[in-house]
Amino acid sequence: MSREIRADYSQMLMFPPTVEDWVGPEHPARFIRDMVDSLDLGVMGFRVPEHGPGRPPYGADLVLKVWLYGYFHRIRSTRKLEMACREHMGLIWLTGMNVPDHSSLSRFMGSNKKAIAQLFKQSVQVAAKCKLIGMVINAVDGTKIRAASSRERLVSSEGLEKMLEKLDQSIADFMTEVERLEREEMGEYRLPSGMDSALKRKEKIQKALTELQESQQNRVHHCEPEARFMKGRRSVELSYNGQAVADKENGIIVAQDVVTDETDNGRLVPMLDKVKENMGEVAQENLADAGYFSSPQIGMAEERNYEVLVNAPSSETTASRTPANNPYHTAWFTYDEDRNCCICPHGRVLPYRQTKVRGKNGDRIRIYRCREYRTCPHRWECSKRKTGREIEISVHHKAVERQRAKREDRVNKQVLGQRKRIIEPVFAWIKHQLGFDRWTVFGLEKVRAQWALVCTAINMKKLYKCWLSGGLLLTAH
Repeated sequence: MSREIRADYSQMLMFPPTVEDWVGPEHPARFIRDMVDSLDLGVMGFRVPEHGPGRPPYGADLVLKVWLYGYFHRIRSTRKLEMACREHMGLIWLTGMNVPDHSSLSRFMGSNKKAIAQLFKQSVQVAAKCKLIGMVINAVDGTKIRAASSRERLVSSEGLEKMLEKLDQSIADFMTEVERLEREEMGEYRLPSGMDSALKRKEKIQKALTELQESQQNRVHHCEPEARFMKGRRSVELSYNGQAVADKENGIIVAQDVVTDETDNGRLVPMLDKVKENMGEVAQENLADAGYFSSPQIGMAEERNYEVLVNAPSSETTASRTPANNPYHTAWFTYDEDRNCCICPHGRVLPYRQTKVRGKNGDRIRIYRCREYRTCPHRWECSKRKTGREIEISVHHKAVERQRAKREDRVNKQVLGQRKRIIEPVFAWIKHQLGFDRWTVFGLEKVRAQWALVCTAINMKKLYKCWLSGGLLLTAH
């Protein structure tokens, strides 16, 4: 009868194992070490601590390895990362048995927000060297991710004003006490510790008030005034809008950003600009959904020679708004550029009236208004406006018409149909495989750094497969 295998806690090793034997040759920790060691962190902007009196600081490369390992394994809490450095064999090996505390991990992220964006750029360039990026077709999209702040603590401008009044009174009480003590005692009296926190709270509330006025919202979170209410798949939540551009070849993210706008309107060209910054070029074709359709963006993309295919907006696809169901649809009005007028389906001329700048994109719109509406027998069928029918023509009218014609091409329709298969899996990876469905930091600047780290982790997971197959050789810097 065979004996059962059990742990022998009294066993002693004649030769203790080396740290190098603790993880296998294909362990992700080895890839992370090789990747970080191949980078010049000083050139990328990472703050390398200077040695001073007391305990030496943790090196930037060591802490960065911990963060990357954490994002590889869905660990984003600084306290859980600290614990993992004691319990995860991969992290014990990666850190050489060092255990950075949660404060050190937090300070590293706080002081290297811009450098994290450079780390993402490096992941893109490494993927390009491995020929994982084709730059034939890219797809751009955005996803709403809940803010760290709770929606339950939102306050109105009146609430913020009341909070300011209470803080001002507290600060005034502090100052009165300081003046009294200075009169009674010799020398300078230090400010109470609560004074500093009160001033910081006042600064946050004042910033929240400013954000509330600029955004024209009804309520705002005083700890996170940059977050906005955004409609997700199931509900409306306080969120940020994460943007990404993915390449068709292997789903590598070639550009990323975070914005506070609920809609993607106005983000097409800025995202393609980021692709060009990272890759030196844009893809031969760039796909986007209807949320990115806007006349200025289509016009700007054409001016910069960016090839784009954007889905038709709801104004063109809603059945009640289509030309076939409306004899007085804008599509039936002829625009005569030479005469600078529009001609209605009955041959009446709508002369130019004025140019307006509209929307956050600053779209310049030419307005053409009917002058014969009083005598026109079709005036109420054509428009319910008391001042008669108006037609709006964007200065980017020709570019929009060319985009519509391009979209109707049979081959281009098939290409545009690939958009979801390129970009949606990226967000599925982020939200389901990485489990990232809520920001763990506060404020737009920190959120952008976290999104850059998330996108870097996605790219590195793909690079890891290339590294395993021997297609990626990394040498220490």
